[in-house]
Amino acid sequence: MTIGADVDASNETPNFFAPRHRRLFVGRRGLVASTISSALIISAIALVLFASPGGATFRYIFFSGHNLWLAWVGDPRLGLSALRDGIVTNIWMFLLSEVLVLVFGLGLAWCRISQSPVLFPFRVLATAYTDVMRGVPLILTMLLVGFGLPELKLPVISTQSAAVYGVISLTMCYSAYVAEVIRAGIYSVPNGQRLAARSLGLTQTSTMRRVILPQAIRNVIPPLLNDFISLQKDTAIVSVLGAIEVVRAAQIFSATTFNESGLTLAAIFFIVLTIPMTRFTDRLISKDRAKRLAHE
Repeated sequence: MTIGADVDASNETPNFFAPRHRRLFVGRRGLVASTISSALIISAIALVLFASPGGATFRYIFFSGHNLWLAWVGDPRLGLSALRDGIVTNIWMFLLSEVLVLVFGLGLAWCRISQSPVLFPFRVLATAYTDVMRGVPLILTMLLVGFGLPELKLPVISTQSAAVYGVISLTMCYSAYVAEVIRAGIYSVPNGQRLAARSLGLTQTSTMRRVILPQAIRNVIPPLLNDFISLQKDTAIVSVLGAIEVVRAAQIFSATTFNESGLTLAAIFFIVLTIPMTRFTDRLISKDRAKRLAHE
């Protein structure tokens, strides 16, 4: 593209060296195009919901205003759990699991990259653990933990709630994935950083803690956030253990009222909780890409 060109022909982006009125024209043309495409999509959805033969039935089953409100507040007389209480359970499970996953994931990654002969048994165990936990489906791990630990009849451990067993299962599975992400981030730091730190007299532990890990964590923040988005959604799987979180509450509502509006409300909750994290992740990725391009 030459300096005098108004628009880049490859991606139709405005040339900021072009006159202002031409740039405004290109911007307005893009706004009009996006408005028209959005209107067409919304019209198509409305056509399906309101013009199809079963549209009225579909709207009542999944989008009934009365049932959406009833699912939200619950009704103890009918045995309906409030979805707003289930949401609280999902949120605290997610927050607690996130902290535990970071701690255990970092410990696993540290064991796997260690070169000390003393830590060789731990390195083997960490490798076997990540292989096994990444291979076993989360729902199977949750069933084994949720129904297996109570059978051990151990003090404290065997008397926890289904939500606690869900947190344990989520931590076990996601620690393996996060450990590999952190390990990849550590290996992405140039070896010259390690050599420079050692030449300054830092020990191996100090080099890792003060030099390598800060850079590694900064490099892997976007993939870590993507893992945590999945973790937030997977708190719904705890419903298989009987924990009354938002999905289980929606299932109880559906089985009692024969209306699926509770499931719609649960889906809306996960969307509302996930989108801000997704946009934040996209922003971090864009900033990181811009920074890397600026250094090239």
